Amino acid sequence: MIDLRLLREDPEAVRASQRARGEDPALVDALLEADVARRSAIATADNLRAEHKAMGKVIGKASKEERPALLERATEMSVKVKEAEAAQTAAEAELDAAHRAISNVVQDGAPAGGEDDYIVLETVGAPTVFDFEPKDHLELGESLGLIDMERGAKVSGSRFYFLTGYGALLQLGMLQLAAQKAVANGFTMMIPPVLVRPEIMAGTGFLGQHADEVYHLPDQDLYLVGTSEVPLAGYHSDEILDLSEGPKRYAGWSSCFRSEAGSYGKDTRGIIRVHQFDKVEMFVYTTPEEADAEHQRLLAWEREMLAAVEVPYRIIDTAAGDLGSSAARKFDCEAWVPTQQTYRELSSTSNCTTFQARRLAVRYRDENGKPQIAATLNGTLATTRWIVAILENHQQADGSVRVPAALVPFVGTEVLGPPKVAGR
Repeated sequence: MIDLRLLREDPEAVRASQRARGEDPALVDALLEADVARRSAIATADNLRAEHKAMGKVIGKASKEERPALLERATEMSVKVKEAEAAQTAAEAELDAAHRAISNVVQDGAPAGGEDDYIVLETVGAPTVFDFEPKDHLELGESLGLIDMERGAKVSGSRFYFLTGYGALLQLGMLQLAAQKAVANGFTMMIPPVLVRPEIMAGTGFLGQHADEVYHLPDQDLYLVGTSEVPLAGYHSDEILDLSEGPKRYAGWSSCFRSEAGSYGKDTRGIIRVHQFDKVEMFVYTTPEEADAEHQRLLAWEREMLAAVEVPYRIIDTAAGDLGSSAARKFDCEAWVPTQQTYRELSSTSNCTTFQARRLAVRYRDENGKPQIAATLNGTLATTRWIVAILENHQQADGSVRVPAALVPFVGTEVLGPPKVAGR
């Protein structure tokens, strides 16, 4: 949730953010009204409680003749107190609903607009060019025994798959490399649960506009996570952290699940947009003052991983309308996909400022020992989709694929190909 102090002091900044996202600025006025109504309801209830308490003292000192009338008034006031407390509870619920309807305030400098209004910040490496007709990742994956979509669909339905043989080793190697880099940079490695309670899913902002993309198990009232950002954000919920020695950094390795609602007909070929994938996700708790610098550090660590898998990529500043509700700023790293002649997202890093931590009651103590709301950030260090870029950019004329040097120790071969090429 956004900071109500910002809302009260500068509501136009919140309206501007809503407009930049393509969302309704009238929600800001609804929240302002709910905030005023709640404060009024609290004041009314507090005053009536004080009067009722004071009357108790008067009754204690009253004469026998005065007491019946005073007791009758006290009974009437008790009813009014209960009514005021009920009104306060209702006003607080209305404020909470109005508060949760507002997305995080977009940072100054982030481009306005929708999915196509990003700004390219940097391009690293030239698009891969071949002197032969390149194959797409699925054709390569099937011909080399790395990906089996047909049996994935037979077992689980469309957009499921098996990674087989060296395909499985390629993913495991990539994620293991990401884990090693994370630990080397001070992250605590985590394997979190992938089923979470509703309050944790809602706290991270994933039950808002994109709730239909989340898998729900109604009998248990648990949600399958689409990223380990969710359980890692909930890890310190309702806690006060010690950030005196710097940010708390975690790297979560998990399977992730997304229904991909609304994406029918898009990226249905191969493993670009699927219902299940694995990922190593960075997650950080820090102070609001340190969040921007930490965002740049997360981006730098993503760049290290992309350099290790040797694919050309670009970094974009994501437009406000393409941000998740929790993010105030997001940078995407997009790799070149030769057969599509375009860049596709491989990783992203988001600064969620205090938005998630406020919902999840994650705080830290400032230099005066006073509890303050923490800031949270996240960033992808490696995921299944990276296999698309690795296969397509490192394919060779004979149909084999060169394994990036950093992954060879994990995969166990320098070339993925038929037995006569790879020596399998």
